[in-house]
Amino acid sequence: MSVAASRTTADARGDVVVLLIGMRVNRFWAVHQWVPVMLAMLRMLAELKKDPGRGLLSRVLLTASPRTYYVVQYWESKEKLYAYASAPDAFHHRAWARINRLEKGGKVRGHVGIWHEAYVVPEGSYEAIYGDMPAFGLAAAHGQVSLGERGRYAKDRFAYRPERKA
Repeated sequence: MSVAASRTTADARGDVVVLLIGMRVNRFWAVHQWVPVMLAMLRMLAELKKDPGRGLLSRVLLTASPRTYYVVQYWESKEKLYAYASAPDAFHHRAWARINRLEKGGKVRGHVGIWHEAYVVPEGSYEAIYGDMPAFGLAAAHGQVSLGERGRYAKDRFAYRPERKA
């Protein structure tokens, strides 16, 4: 990953779709409960990497604490995100079916928490700046350009609109 030795910004155009998805270990000793959840997330990310047509543009794996792990995902569109989430051939579909069966059978014991938040951020409602950074986050998903192309100040980057072809 090469480092851009200057200030850059993301080359995002139009709406941006962001999914935050993660897990919280509620009982550390219940390894048999939370390790499969972590492995399922890694399997889904591998599946999405193998098939870029599904719409995942980029992702960042993070930890918020020794208990909480999550992934910031950037998607091509909310339609592609929904399509993956409900695709019968995707691992996500099987994982959710299993969780629902466990829940209905009273076998979920609160050892691991799972969560997600999805956002569609309209054009003009996001901006980014990176100093001496490789493409990261929004720039890894949409490309990286010099700050001068979008404006030196945040207000200019918020106001940026690419030229539309007629």
